[in-house]
Amino acid sequence: MDTSTPESFDRHDRGLNFAFLIIVVAAYVQAFTISIDPITLPNILLMLGVGVVYTLIGIFGIQYFDRSKSINVKMLYFVLQIALIGGLNLYLGLHIQLWLLSMPLVSQAVIMLPRGYLLGVCGLIVLVFVGSAVPQVDVGTLSAFGITFIATIVFVAVFTHILVSERRARGEVERLAGELTAANQQLREYAAQIEDVATMEERNRLAREIHDSLGHYLTIVNVQLEAARAVLESDSDQALDALNKAQSLTKEGLGEVRRSVAALRASPIEGKPLSELIEGLLEESRVAGMVAEFVIKGEHRSLSMPQKHTLFRAAQEGLTNVRKHARASRVDVLLAYESESKVRLHIEDNGVGIDPDKLENGFGLLGIQERVQLLGGKVRLESVPNQGFILEVELET
Repeated sequence: MDTSTPESFDRHDRGLNFAFLIIVVAAYVQAFTISIDPITLPNILLMLGVGVVYTLIGIFGIQYFDRSKSINVKMLYFVLQIALIGGLNLYLGLHIQLWLLSMPLVSQAVIMLPRGYLLGVCGLIVLVFVGSAVPQVDVGTLSAFGITFIATIVFVAVFTHILVSERRARGEVERLAGELTAANQQLREYAAQIEDVATMEERNRLAREIHDSLGHYLTIVNVQLEAARAVLESDSDQALDALNKAQSLTKEGLGEVRRSVAALRASPIEGKPLSELIEGLLEESRVAGMVAEFVIKGEHRSLSMPQKHTLFRAAQEGLTNVRKHARASRVDVLLAYESESKVRLHIEDNGVGIDPDKLENGFGLLGIQERVQLLGGKVRLESVPNQGFILEVELET
């Protein structure tokens, strides 16, 4: 058992405080129940007074001792508590009847103290209770008590250590889970930023191409027009030839501009809600003679462009596969805003399905999975031959 790194005592842990109180009550019930000699009223009051002081220090006073960085101050707490219950036990001649009071101190020592000091506290408890019983009980009873007492101390210490280790491990898992969630969120943000940067770089590249190609054509056209003007009166054939070349170059330049502008044109999904885009895809299926139903659940909310684009492509790929391969008569699409942080797209058809072993082989589905994984989402593919196919995408928003 390694207790070299003590834990801080949690003053707000009601479970520990309640357990402390229960053990004190149990110890007193045991003392009053099995006492050999009648206990007088003054002694009862003394026992109750010491018990109250012991409990208040054990529940509330411990916070002040534990705040100290000095191990000696923390040890003072245990010496004081052991002196209270040990002195009471010895003064009243209760033999070994209040031994149960020492068990909360063992647990607190495991939480607060390094190993060496923990062993010191446990040894002091054994010395006080077993030593005080030497002149009062026979050797057989003392030996049996000593073995039981030490075994109980070991059990309480080990059990407390297990609880402390479990709490530490749970806290570490929660911390790592929080860090992982933050890292995933940061990764999604970086992915979105990279996509934006890549889009901007591509647009800048195309803008440079427009500038270079259009400037080139306009320069040559200008030269041809100047040549035509120069020979217009003296050589009309040469002027006409220059004008024809200028016109041809103008058409070529116009074609280059149109191609570049088409590449720069905004994405067709920008400015349109996701539900409208999916409805447009479903209309293509209806035109092909298929029954296509679309259901929206939850309150619509705006999505980031990467999220919207991923869900649109997933719907596009799924419905395209239904029309091409499923031989289905019906397809149902569900867009569910299930919570404040999740959106789910569910596509299901009644077609021929696919062999489950081949689910991962489709290039289009693989692309969808890659898109979704970049956003930290999940993809579910489910199919049974002749019983249809299910594509489901879930994203954190």
